[in-house]
Amino acid sequence: MQNDLLARLQSGPSGPGTGSLRVAPPARPEPRSRVPELYCPPPQRDDPALAAVVDDRLLEWAEETGLYEGRLDEVRALSLGRMYMLTFARVEDPDRLLAAAKCTLAQWATDDYYCDDESAGAVPLEIATHLSLAFAAIDPARLPARYAARHEETLRADPVLVALRASTGHLTRYASRAQLTRYRQEMAALFSGYTAEAGWRVAGRTPSVPEFLAVRQDNSFMPCLVMLDPAGGYELPVEVYADPRVRGAVLKAASASVIVNDLYSMHREDGGAAVNYNLPALIEAEEGCSREEAVGRSAEIHDELMHAFEEEAALLSAGGFPPLARYLSDVWAWLGGNLEWHRTTARYQQGGTPA
Repeated sequence: MQNDLLARLQSGPSGPGTGSLRVAPPARPEPRSRVPELYCPPPQRDDPALAAVVDDRLLEWAEETGLYEGRLDEVRALSLGRMYMLTFARVEDPDRLLAAAKCTLAQWATDDYYCDDESAGAVPLEIATHLSLAFAAIDPARLPARYAARHEETLRADPVLVALRASTGHLTRYASRAQLTRYRQEMAALFSGYTAEAGWRVAGRTPSVPEFLAVRQDNSFMPCLVMLDPAGGYELPVEVYADPRVRGAVLKAASASVIVNDLYSMHREDGGAAVNYNLPALIEAEEGCSREEAVGRSAEIHDELMHAFEEEAALLSAGGFPPLARYLSDVWAWLGGNLEWHRTTARYQQGGTPA
């Protein structure tokens, strides 16, 4: 088993190639030439029937919570069921996949309703306040009795807060207290990243590439990666998760995965805001190079992070601790599924609405 894991981590075949929910009608796929070949494993499975079950249940839940009222066709176009079928490659139980998919849809709704989409009620100067309330739906606020009822009314009146609380509740069916605390920690970091980007937008400021990469590490797919072990029915002990070597390797994986997002979503932002907060656009602005060169440099950064994760994960797995070996292997599989989802979802086909 250990040798199989090391072989998977070390072989690493390369393969080709979170903003607004708005998805354009199906169009011609973006030309492959726009995104260079990226160093990444292939997806470990493709089970359309399982993906469809998760998508159907997710749509039912979104309707119950009131998320994206009148826009559920756009939620279906996201194909989050397919995303979780691809990325949580060893999880066969659709309810476990659904728990994770609910959390992600609630996260993206938070970004849309509070940060990105002013037509949905986003107010730039109120983003930090809204995100603080959002975190109180994930990690319940303990208010004095005389104010608790009013706070409860606030939580029930906002579909985003309803979804955040309900999705976290579903996750608790499978997550231990320690795993739930980890999830909350990563959500706090995600909201910190949302707030930082909102600050750039309000100020009309272009961050440096290093500043952007540091913030993007927070505003990444870490909340997805942290659900791998509860969804998979095992637990990575907190002292192992907190080991700087493990933490460093997983953060590299998270950063690589969100660069995939930047590469596949960049065409949605072109021609939109004065400043586009994605890695290729910022490299182009900072270095004065062409977009094609900036895309190539972004791909090089992705590949550097992927090679680093691969090497560090192999060394960590060689220690022989089964939960860690399983988790790192699951992260590796997640990276392959993430790339495949970005390559195939209607969300990032050319002609999509800018995020």
